[in-house]
Amino acid sequence: MNDRTKRAERREPSFESGRGGSRDDFDMRLSDDDRPVRGHRAPPRSEARQPPRRDKRSGGGGGRRRGRRGRSFLGGLFYWTLVLGLWCAIGLGGLIAYHAAQLPPINQLTVPKRPPNIAILAADGSLLANRGETGGRTITIGEVPPYLPKAFVAIEDRRFYEHFGIDPIGLGRALVNNLRRSGGVQGGSTLTQQLAKNLFLTQERTAARKIQEAILALWLERTYSKDQILELYLNRVYFGSGAYGVEAAAQRYFNKSARSVTIAEAAMLAGLVQAPSRLAPNRNPEAAEKRAQLVIAAMADQGLISQNAAKTALVAPAEAAERIGAGSVNYAADYVMDVLDDFIGAVDGDVTVLTTIDTKLQSSAETILVEALAAQGAKQGVSQGAVVSMATDGGIRALIGGRDYTKSQFNRATAAKRQPGSAFKPFVYLAALEKGLTPDTIRDDSPVSFKGWEPENYSRTYRGPVTLQTALAHSLNTIAARLINEVTPKEVIRTAQRLGINSALQPNLSLALGTSEVTPVELTAAYATFANGGQSVLPYVIREVKSSSGKVIYARAAASFGPVIQPPTLSMMNAMLHEVMVSGTGAKANIPGWEVGGKSGTTQDFRDAWFVGYTARLVTSVWLGNDDNSAMKRVAGSGLPAEIWGKYMKAAHAGAQPAPLPGGLWQGTPRSIFDGGAPVAGARPPANTQTADSDRAWVPPAPQEKNFLERLFGG
Repeated sequence: MNDRTKRAERREPSFESGRGGSRDDFDMRLSDDDRPVRGHRAPPRSEARQPPRRDKRSGGGGGRRRGRRGRSFLGGLFYWTLVLGLWCAIGLGGLIAYHAAQLPPINQLTVPKRPPNIAILAADGSLLANRGETGGRTITIGEVPPYLPKAFVAIEDRRFYEHFGIDPIGLGRALVNNLRRSGGVQGGSTLTQQLAKNLFLTQERTAARKIQEAILALWLERTYSKDQILELYLNRVYFGSGAYGVEAAAQRYFNKSARSVTIAEAAMLAGLVQAPSRLAPNRNPEAAEKRAQLVIAAMADQGLISQNAAKTALVAPAEAAERIGAGSVNYAADYVMDVLDDFIGAVDGDVTVLTTIDTKLQSSAETILVEALAAQGAKQGVSQGAVVSMATDGGIRALIGGRDYTKSQFNRATAAKRQPGSAFKPFVYLAALEKGLTPDTIRDDSPVSFKGWEPENYSRTYRGPVTLQTALAHSLNTIAARLINEVTPKEVIRTAQRLGINSALQPNLSLALGTSEVTPVELTAAYATFANGGQSVLPYVIREVKSSSGKVIYARAAASFGPVIQPPTLSMMNAMLHEVMVSGTGAKANIPGWEVGGKSGTTQDFRDAWFVGYTARLVTSVWLGNDDNSAMKRVAGSGLPAEIWGKYMKAAHAGAQPAPLPGGLWQGTPRSIFDGGAPVAGARPPANTQTADSDRAWVPPAPQEKNFLERLFGG
């Protein structure tokens, strides 16, 4: 190697980054005299003549080599991203397919039938209560004001009419908001997804449930129109307090139909579904109102209501009303449900039941009973009461089954069997009259004993010979005992059953004093026979039942079961029971201007106290006592029960035209044995008096012939 070559090698330029690339990338371009161009020294001849193989494949140039490396990295990244995405898609598809397989076949999928609702209406058509799992009937979207469904769309799913059941935009917006906000989490579920969950799935929060929810949402969107989906949603969503559907919620919180809600009320209902327990307007009115304000603002922002309407709604926010049905009407509603099956069988769809209940009478009876017990219950040792009031044909107008339905749902008016005490005596006297006695018949009020049974009067005193009318008016026990001994307990039982007493009655002499148990409803119905002219009465509360389409399923026809008391006997009974109200134990409860009949009843040790009475318009019974059958503090039927009865009946008859009792009041025959209307001890009717009944009354009844077994064993 010559010196020139050595010097050229020593002076070979270095190619740093940014100044032409590496040595391999430099285009040598030598001149004919082997001198490098641009002042650079040429590399050795051997290197210039044999460039690297990789330069030949790439075409030379350092810039092109670096681009190839860049493209390889980006290409690899794209490739592996594509592969990963494909595998994710395959995995997601498999996961979806797996969870879809857990659902019924799509071609067999149907919307589950909504549990039926029974709407129970008062006689005037107002709602008393709803019964059923949903708490309200199905309502169509065309029945409600337009702003009601719009409120739900505005706050729950503003793109409801644009998406296909799943809203990617909504999901993204919810995700962004959740990342920005430090508290609170937004969901991305559409109304369709929420409906799918409510219809088909449980409330569990799992990925599996969300996948199935999305699948079902797509099926709903394919099967139903948007308005149909919204209608299904409004009828299925839960609003708390046992209310499923917007109609049930409107009744529950505002005591009105969803057809009548205001914008403010609609906004409160729409805001409630996010957290029914926390946002219930009757529990947390402040939170419910704040949420409703958000709904109203959303409706205005989306142009669903005008700005003026929004301002009006914000100025006058909705308020939860006192709940109708939280009190005594539930006793009446329960009674309706107890007997409904007897008329229409199993309930397959929504039905409306029109009842005989008068809301004013129901409210009046409840108020008077509750106030009386609040004022005197603790002092007199009485904790419970019941009131039954019915028309003379048996239609129940008011039914109070207890003091407070929220604390005790036991219906004492229809289910509690208690001893009626002296309130049972009219059946004994009726049986005696039907055997030929009259109100003027005399019996001796004196100590009496029947095989060891020695009934005493309440006052522990005796009056001597008295008329049956006087004896009933003053509820003399000895006379009732004498009468049942004469006519026999079995005859008294047949008489009571004929008038509507269905409970088992024991055929013993003490039955005369009401020792066999009955319910307030059946005792009231039996007294109605005295008030309606002697016609048999079957108590009823249902007048008509209609399906959701308006078809009449059942309608009560006017029914007459025929007379069970003959007119002369009925006239005598009414005269006797009227005397109770004029001069006897019911005098304090009498209704001025009306012909009124009634009877008090008090059981042994003051465990039960009753007052049952009637006019030509209404028959009412009041019972007071304790559920554990403990004794009250000397509460007699002529006391607090008569007071409650009198207040209620006077209010019920206010403004009504007085009417006489059917059949009139028996006037009787003037007797010389009476002095000022009171019997005179030892008196005898004169010989020319044509009153065989009174003559018989002075003769002790003939002893009944005993059969062989009675003579052998006694009895």
